Amino acid sequence: MENFEELGVRKDFLKALEEMKIIIPTEIQRQVIPALLNTNTDLVGQAQTGTGKTAAFGLPLLHRIDPKLNAIQGLILSPTRELGQQIAKQLFKYTKYSDKIFVEAVYGGPKIEIQIAALSRTTHIVVATPGRLIDLVKRKAVDLRHVKTLILDEADEMMSMGFKDELNEILSQLSKVESKWLFSATMPTEIKQIINTHLSENAVKIELTGKNKVNKDIEHQYIMCDDLEKFNVLLRFLDKQGDGRGMIFCKTKTVAQTLTKQLIAKNISADAIHGDLLQKERDKAMRAFKNGSLKVIVATDLAARGIDVANLAYVIHYQMPDQIDYYTHRSGRTGRAGQKGISICFVNTFDLKKVKYLEQQLRISFNQV
Repeated sequence: MENFEELGVRKDFLKALEEMKIIIPTEIQRQVIPALLNTNTDLVGQAQTGTGKTAAFGLPLLHRIDPKLNAIQGLILSPTRELGQQIAKQLFKYTKYSDKIFVEAVYGGPKIEIQIAALSRTTHIVVATPGRLIDLVKRKAVDLRHVKTLILDEADEMMSMGFKDELNEILSQLSKVESKWLFSATMPTEIKQIINTHLSENAVKIELTGKNKVNKDIEHQYIMCDDLEKFNVLLRFLDKQGDGRGMIFCKTKTVAQTLTKQLIAKNISADAIHGDLLQKERDKAMRAFKNGSLKVIVATDLAARGIDVANLAYVIHYQMPDQIDYYTHRSGRTGRAGQKGISICFVNTFDLKKVKYLEQQLRISFNQV
């Protein structure tokens, strides 16, 4: 199936997709959309960040909403406010030419009273972080009795952020929901327990094969340098990128903070995203990055969850990740929506083994530069 019309997507949504230049479905979209359109079913989808999951579950969800019914009919759980906001924004764009479907994103940080007021207006779909949703339910500020579709996006991230109890509580309260769709990049034991406990044993299972797990529009590179040379090599790389913007990944917040100060001292517009930041500081940095006033964001793996910025030219692995999943999550920030991107690792002789391991496991090729 070469286009969204062949997948069964309605004409009013097709027009919006065309305007957004989303023309050719990704692998996950080709497999998931026909499985979910017009049928009640549970589904487990395993796919990495950046593979087009939002459209894969978002378009079938929008088909299931009755705009004339003033009730919450769809609930999407997301690990971070950034991902939640991004999902809500995408759904809003898809509905540009359809009957108005109202989406509200709720998450920790802002005053809960503001979100309660927003939910008092017509709302058809709620995108929520688990903790904030439970707070709203306890205050009887959100009515979930009409929810037909429950979606867990990046379920493994929600687990790694400590939301296991909240997820079990929400799923238990919504046990009679017609369709539950769970998406996760990895399938650790805790996710399998959630699936076995709360989803149908007949759930549709879709797993992208190894060769599809990493976006084909990303060029994987590595550059050899010892730790003392690394910063100067980075400066030369950034200089060659011109106006291109990107993300630099570090394993620890200490390295991220230090590197950011070094970049600023060299007159490179940079800021850091790490676990010690207040939400308003994080938001300020992301706003500056999205509007183009920052050239680079330096981030740790956990702090970067759910971040989505269009047109990133490159991702730099200043420190190699400890896990394969971290590499695919990091790399998935670039090469999105049909754009080309570079994922480059700064490696010493010890790290070279990790590059070879990634090549074998992910079935990709790295070019030395």
